[in-house]
Amino acid sequence: GVGLVIFDEFHERNLHADLGLALTLDARRHLRPDLRVLVMSATLDGERVAALLGDGGEPAPVVTSETRSHPVEVRWAPRRPGERLEPAVVREVVRALRTEPDGDVLAFLPGAAEIARTADQLAAALPDGAPVDVHRLHGALPAGEQDAALAPGLPGRRKVVLATDIAETSLTVEGTSIVVDAGLARRPVFDAATGLTRLTTVPAPRSSAEQRAGRAGRLGPGLAVRLWSKVEHAARPRAGEPEIRQSDLAGLTLELAVWGTDAGELPFLDPPPPRALEEARGLLVELGALVPPDDAGA
Repeated sequence: GVGLVIFDEFHERNLHADLGLALTLDARRHLRPDLRVLVMSATLDGERVAALLGDGGEPAPVVTSETRSHPVEVRWAPRRPGERLEPAVVREVVRALRTEPDGDVLAFLPGAAEIARTADQLAAALPDGAPVDVHRLHGALPAGEQDAALAPGLPGRRKVVLATDIAETSLTVEGTSIVVDAGLARRPVFDAATGLTRLTTVPAPRSSAEQRAGRAGRLGPGLAVRLWSKVEHAARPRAGEPEIRQSDLAGLTLELAVWGTDAGELPFLDPPPPRALEEARGLLVELGALVPPDDAGA
């Protein structure tokens, strides 16, 4: 009953999307040759994905949709030497509210802690009685608070939304015409030496910066303020490192065991690192989730 499987926002390259695509293509190869697969993104390397999706040696067709876009002015406002992140964001948000007569502000920060500190500092920086409503937006908030951040602002008042990269592609913040981008992202990184995954703050790649800036141009001409220099921007990687190269692969390894296919036989866009797979198998054997190879014969 399924004719088409769609993978949207695939440029985010999270572990579940990479695994899901590999298993879908494996199912198409062995079970459902009639199945169609569509991978969508605004900032993806289309040629690599087309080659992966192709059949019979020919790459899959690439369909480009040229949508109407509004111009977005990019303003570079690097942090001053020694300046902490939160005061820099507050400075640019307040400046945008003063210099731009209309539009709501969406500010990107790496995590909930930075959002909380920025909200407190912004409340102190705004004049008493200012017609500005400040909202927080990240995955740990109750649904009601997230809905309030996404809803259109009240008449006669401006809205400032302090968000993680959850607002980069997954959600739309109504009324945004100004983006203040701290230029940072928080990513999980697996340490094979300790067997633990830790969150690391890293510079956001250029593709993320483009996605974030585009949030300012959905309704009309917009402004994107970046808290780093144009020179630094040129040195940043085009896209972020896929999770499959830096995450704990225990869950993926267990999924593959259930599927019954070795990772090397599946069509991954980026194959999982062999050492990480070995670490994952060893952990699963210790936990009793997998039978040791000598006992199972596989």
